Amino acid sequence: MELDGFIYILVGSTFGLIVRMFIKYISGKKKIFYSNNILIVNVLASLFLGIFEGLNITNKNLILFIFVGFLGCFSTFSSFIYQLFNLIREKKYLILLIYYAEVILLSFLFFCLGYFITLTFIN
Repeated sequence: MELDGFIYILVGSTFGLIVRMFIKYISGKKKIFYSNNILIVNVLASLFLGIFEGLNITNKNLILFIFVGFLGCFSTFSSFIYQLFNLIREKKYLILLIYYAEVILLSFLFFCLGYFITLTFIN
């Protein structure tokens, strides 16, 4: 990869981190089931991923900026896994199953929503 590719990833990831921290700041500590800002961020990242996939982006630098940089830093898969691990450690198995299903299903549904909205309104 050329130096400009790394720069696109760096700038994209910087924006992804800023947006994620902003969502963390505004979401506070309100929870639905075990949900928190990690759920919000992962669902939004899935929506954005669906939208960008629907746009069929082919520009290499834009792919590096959006998919690798912005969405890679914006989404919080490792935090999601850490929360699941803590629920196992705390023996909160029902909450673990609900939270896992909630994140996976909502993320998938919002990816599909973003994809089909893009296909409907853009293409």
